[in-house]
Amino acid sequence: MEHAMKLYENPFRLMREGKKHVEVRLNDEKRRKVKIGDVIEFRSLSESSSTMRTEVINLQSYPTFQEMYEHIPSEDLGVEALSLEEMVNSTYEIYTPEQEKQWGALAISIQPLR
Repeated sequence: MEHAMKLYENPFRLMREGKKHVEVRLNDEKRRKVKIGDVIEFRSLSESSSTMRTEVINLQSYPTFQEMYEHIPSEDLGVEALSLEEMVNSTYEIYTPEQEKQWGALAISIQPLR
C-alpha cells in the first residue's frame, strides 16, 4: 500500500540527506493503516514538487511523545542537538497534548527508495 505525508522543510531535508530515519506522527486512524513494507511518499510543505519515496521498515507505538523520545536515539530522528524537553515541546507545536492523549505516538522507521 502507498501513503502520502507532508513534511516541513527541515525534516524533509534531513530525511533526503539520510540523517533522519524515523518519522514521528500521531498514531491516529490514518497512521494505523500504515504497515511494514508499505511505501510512503513524503512531500515538502515548502516546495510541493519535492518528494521522497520511502519504505516502512518498522513501526513502534508509544503512549506519549516523551516515552518515544526516551527510547529512540535522537540521531535517528535527525535532532541530536535538541534536549528531550525541546523535542517534546517542538512536537506540541504540531500536535496538541489532547491529540497525544487520544491517539498516542507512532515512530515510523523508513528507508529511502531509489
